Amino acid sequence: MPSAVSSASLARRGSVSGRDCHALSHRALSPCPAHDEEISRSTTLGSYRDEHGRARELLTLPGHGDSLLVLDRDAATLCDRRLIAHLAADEPRGNAELICSHYLQDAGGRWCRRMCPEDLRASPLTGKADDCRHELTSEYALITGRNGSLYRLSPVQGERCIPQMRWCRVVGQSDDCRLRQASLREVIGAVESYEPIRTLTRHAIRRHGNDPLVSVTRMRSELERLEGSPVVLNRRLREAVIDAVDRCGISMSEIALRCGVVKRDRRGKVSGETSWLARRIGIMPEGGEKAITPWIHSEVLGSIARNGLRISPREVELQ
Repeated sequence: MPSAVSSASLARRGSVSGRDCHALSHRALSPCPAHDEEISRSTTLGSYRDEHGRARELLTLPGHGDSLLVLDRDAATLCDRRLIAHLAADEPRGNAELICSHYLQDAGGRWCRRMCPEDLRASPLTGKADDCRHELTSEYALITGRNGSLYRLSPVQGERCIPQMRWCRVVGQSDDCRLRQASLREVIGAVESYEPIRTLTRHAIRRHGNDPLVSVTRMRSELERLEGSPVVLNRRLREAVIDAVDRCGISMSEIALRCGVVKRDRRGKVSGETSWLARRIGIMPEGGEKAITPWIHSEVLGSIARNGLRISPREVELQ
């Protein structure tokens, strides 16, 4: 049975954002409860004031299959809801109080992601990766990239060894299609999502790990490099920057300026280097390049999130 500490840590680990509370003036508010019934079924467990003096409250809310959501939300608006933990139906309800107690005591550790509507319909500790694991177990499933390209796993004949299981791009029409090898990173970059590609890759490695007729050595190596790389996808960071510009009125120049990346005009006036930010978040190609990169170094992502957007890096990390 999960302990209170493990539940809290799992919830924090699942947050995309150390996975951070926003500076409240720049937060994108999550949707308010759709029905008064949702508010009436909640149970308040505690309250505190954030660094800006705003009142916030901790509460529980019934979830899928008699599970229990532990949330942190703005006490005045009932919005900006954060998921602290998701307790299973068989977990003692007293664990919710213990989690809230730990949460209130550790002011520096109040990092949790925004609650989304899917949390009310999801089982505890079940994420999108788990859904993909059930829905996409075939290694021959076709994956569509954002540019319309199709990708699939397929055995590819090597020159000096047995066939290798590799990701391939489908080229040509259905009647005359060909497969061209693609790296795992290339496919994930084309889709701009780790899932379901990573799950399908792991499934193929498990299935053919001891298969004498198909090699997965290269694919296993690519997966290990991907998971150990500090270079990560920038899609969620791009979405957060665009959201901050559209909804909060923050300019890209101001975001870059907060990150310490500046430029000066002929009169010496200082402003943020917007082209630097545009390249980092994937809306402008690097100098001399034609393609926009879907990747960013995790340290740069963290700087833009913490300093530029004033949110936790985990809120803009894709898992």
